[in-house]
Amino acid sequence: CAAEGSVLGLFEYNELKKKKKTAVTVKPYGSLENEAWQRGVMYAEGQNLARHLMEAPANYLTPTSFAEIIQQALHSTGDKVEVYIRPKSWIEEQQMGAFLSVAKGSDEEPVFLEIHYNGSTLSSESPLVFVGKGITFDSGGISIKPASGMDAMRADMGGAATVCSAITTAASLKLPLNIIGLAPLCENMVNGRANKPGDVVRAKNGKTIQVDNTDAEGRLILADALCYAHNFNPKAVVNAATLTGAMDVALGSAATGVFTNSDWLWEHLREASIVTGDRVWRMPLFQHYTRQVTESQLADLNNIGKYRSGGACTAAAFLREFVTVPHWAHLDIAGVMSNKDEVPYLRKGMAGRPTRTLVEFAVSLSQETQKS
Repeated sequence: CAAEGSVLGLFEYNELKKKKKTAVTVKPYGSLENEAWQRGVMYAEGQNLARHLMEAPANYLTPTSFAEIIQQALHSTGDKVEVYIRPKSWIEEQQMGAFLSVAKGSDEEPVFLEIHYNGSTLSSESPLVFVGKGITFDSGGISIKPASGMDAMRADMGGAATVCSAITTAASLKLPLNIIGLAPLCENMVNGRANKPGDVVRAKNGKTIQVDNTDAEGRLILADALCYAHNFNPKAVVNAATLTGAMDVALGSAATGVFTNSDWLWEHLREASIVTGDRVWRMPLFQHYTRQVTESQLADLNNIGKYRSGGACTAAAFLREFVTVPHWAHLDIAGVMSNKDEVPYLRKGMAGRPTRTLVEFAVSLSQETQKS
């Protein structure tokens, strides 16, 4: 706890400033740096990696540079990691039409980042699959966002940042668990090729989607990534995304909203959040919300709900249409994306939450797997 609080409290993004503060190394007072202390430092450094990525300006952190930074971070953890930076041609081969429909609005090439951490002694063991939304800048597209506060949308890849940082930490901890990370990375911008309200796109699983709001783009890129996740016979699939402003309205920065079809998965996430103090709260996945996204005039699905209310819930219901595994959880992290003064050990800025909870969840899953 002391190690985590100290390392998190000292974080500051000053890479682009001439005047930099003196770097401080934290050590425990009057005692040896034992295993528990080092573990706490690793947890905090994982969250700080996510904060670093989320703070970086979008002209510095493009989809390609995001992938390269994660690749470099993972290669320093050992030889149990494989990183694949999939180009646009591969995305096209995979028929990820929903993802490509968002990416084509920007001159920045999309990237599909795929990470394999092979920590288990059994190579055949089913992996835990993390999926993260990787919109490196979100203008809203043609359904453009208000100018005020749009600069914060450089952090709309917070889902990708937290899951990739969690895997990096898991690899540093040498967890005996197989983990796969998937991050569709692109910008949501406005050009002559960008999605238009009313357009219909086809996802990897063949379902068609009517795009009535181009600012509901995160669910489009996640849809294809979730379809792809099923290729790995996953033990569980957990996706994280700064998905909806409605989640911020519902829970604020107190907790990450969790939508899941699995009581077992929910209990693991809840217990992990109690250990880290970075809390989660369960949200409903009722058919009530599913009907609001499946009644579409032109396609199988609509990318926004029929009514304005319950936006976080209809977004989760949309994602569920691309999931067939029995253990899946969607973490809407929009409310915990940044910190003002709510969490005293985090400075003002991008929060990198809930990276430590994802790491702790992976730890508990590895322990359960070893017992069985």
